Amino acid sequence: MPGPTEKEIELLKVLWELGEGSVRAVLDHMAPDGSVHFNTVQTQLRIMDRKGWVRHRREGRTLIYQPVYTRKQEVSRFLHQVFDGSADELVLNMLSAEKLPPETLDQLEEMIKQAREKQRRK
Repeated sequence: MPGPTEKEIELLKVLWELGEGSVRAVLDHMAPDGSVHFNTVQTQLRIMDRKGWVRHRREGRTLIYQPVYTRKQEVSRFLHQVFDGSADELVLNMLSAEKLPPETLDQLEEMIKQAREKQRRK
C-alpha cells in the first residue's frame, strides 16, 4: 500500500499531536489563520478514513478522527519501504541530504550513545 501523501502527512501530524480530534479541532490546530477551509479538511479526513490512515467515531453529530498508526509505526513503514529496513542507510541519507545544525548533531550523538549503552545492558 502506498504511503500517505504530503497533505495526509500534514493531517496525521496534527492528529498525532492531538491524539484525536474533530474536523474543527484539526483545522484550528493546523490553520488558525483560516488559510484552509473546513470542507477541505473534512474531505481529506474522509478520504484518509477510506484509505485506512485514520478511523472515526461519532459523538452526536460530530465525527472524531484518530490516526490508525502511530508516528513510530509510520517511520518504521517508511524505513522498510524506502530503505529496505536499513536504519543506517536512512541516517546516512538524512545526514548527506540536510545541513543539520550543530545542536541536532549533538542530540544525534547522544541518542547513539544511549542506544549503545542500552544494547550493552541486554
